[in-house]
Amino acid sequence: MKKSWQIGGAFVGLIVGAGFASGQEIMQYFTSFGLYGIAGGIVATIAFAFLGMSLAQLGADSQTTSHKEVIYQIGGRYIGVILDIVITFFLFGVAVVMFAGSGSTFEQMFNINPMIGSIFMVIITILTLLLNVKNIINIIALVTPYLMGIVFIILIYSIFTMDLTIAEQNVLAKEQTSAASNWVMGALLYVSYNIAAGTAMLIVMGGTVKERKIAGLGGLLGGLMLGVLIILINIAMFVKMDVVGGTAMPTLELAKQIHPVVGILMSIALLGMMYNTAVGMLYAFTVRFIAPDHKYFKLGIVVIGLIGFVASFVGFTTLVGKVYSTMGYLGFALIIAIIFSWLRKIPKAS
Repeated sequence: MKKSWQIGGAFVGLIVGAGFASGQEIMQYFTSFGLYGIAGGIVATIAFAFLGMSLAQLGADSQTTSHKEVIYQIGGRYIGVILDIVITFFLFGVAVVMFAGSGSTFEQMFNINPMIGSIFMVIITILTLLLNVKNIINIIALVTPYLMGIVFIILIYSIFTMDLTIAEQNVLAKEQTSAASNWVMGALLYVSYNIAAGTAMLIVMGGTVKERKIAGLGGLLGGLMLGVLIILINIAMFVKMDVVGGTAMPTLELAKQIHPVVGILMSIALLGMMYNTAVGMLYAFTVRFIAPDHKYFKLGIVVIGLIGFVASFVGFTTLVGKVYSTMGYLGFALIIAIIFSWLRKIPKAS
């Protein structure tokens, strides 16, 4: 059970990057649809739980150290190639966005030059990746309970200090920018591009466990925790829409309102989540090309980390922003492949 919780916690830590924890993504994909956003959160919870379980089981079945083998297995010779290329590019891209995001957070929090924030994130990411994969999973899992605790504090505060009626908040919520045409599409797109980003590392984490059941339970727990976080952040922002509407980092805004200290704690949680995502993405990207027990693996980590640092300053984040939107739709192909793969496994499992 302990191993399952570690996989679940690491899955949450991996997916919850800067956009999720800051509330900006939740705002666009859920809260902007008003009360329907809560229904969207429930749809996302079910989808994350099922896909998390399936991917971790696929990793355990194949005992792989890289996502490549499993992606070709579920996608076939032709679709597998496309999914592999897109996922691999996306892994690097998301890590770079985290390096850039760390710079912005340092600037916003401490008024420090963003380059220093990015250098700090690159160094701790590289140092962490020089550990073995089981230690990496443990480190990523540690930040999850901390974030959930802070989000819960923000939620309680938001509900008890709500100034407008639910109907008034609903009107304000619908005035926010949406990332999709309706709440169902918003929930599915959100799951789609997050699973596309998290697939590789989740397969690798499943591969560290021999028992299919333990790996599957870990993926399921992670998916449920992700869903609960989405719903909690969504409700916290919805009931304070008059405060957070139009802000770049809604959860940070709410945390600062409670007390400046809570604002700092939330900023640390944000950095922790960026760190988790950067570590997971860069590791999964590197093992796609170099086996973790290869003599050049550590050198590869350092070189790729430094390339990522340079990329974070050359407009690469704008490119990844475009890839994010495309990734949501490409992720649907991956989800369909995962569902078919899971259905094929049912007779064998019984």
